[in-house]
Amino acid sequence: MKSKQTRITEKAREQRTNSPTLDNRRARHEFHILESLEAGLALTGTEIKSIRSGGVSLNEAFARVKDGELWLVNMYVPPYKQGNAFSAHDARRPRKLLVHKEQLDRLASRSAEKGLTIVPLRLYFTRGIAKVEIGLAKGKKLYDKRKSIQEREVRREIERAESR
Repeated sequence: MKSKQTRITEKAREQRTNSPTLDNRRARHEFHILESLEAGLALTGTEIKSIRSGGVSLNEAFARVKDGELWLVNMYVPPYKQGNAFSAHDARRPRKLLVHKEQLDRLASRSAEKGLTIVPLRLYFTRGIAKVEIGLAKGKKLYDKRKSIQEREVRREIERAESR
C-alpha cells in the first residue's frame, strides 16, 4: 500500500508531464458550447518546443472546414527562441487539426448552420502529443453574459457562506 505522500508526489509528477494546459476562458465566456471533441494538431519544426515553453494564445483562434480538412486559424505560437532563422515559423499560420472523417463531416454540417462556429477550448498534452479540445459553439447575447456573471457571483457567495 502506497503512502499518501507517495501518491501526492506521483500525481504531481504526472501533472508535470502532461502540462502545460492552456484554457480558452474567453471562448467559454462569449459562447454557449453545444458539443466538444478532441483533435490532434499538425505542427512543424520547432512549434512543439515553443508550445511547451509557453506564450501560446487561443483567444482569437477559430476553426474552419476548408477543402475537406479542418484548420485552426489565428492561434498564436511564438517563434522558438533557441531555434535558428531557417526553422522559424509564422506565428499565426493556419494549423491542420486531425479528426476522424465522420467527426469532420458532422462538424462541417453543424457549423454551416446559421450562428454556429467552431472554437478551440483547450490546448493540452496527452502522452507528449499536443491535442486541442474544440467545441461547436453559438454566440452569447449581452444579457446571457450578464446572467452567467450573476450566476457565478451567487455561486461564490454561497461557497463563502458555507466555508465560514
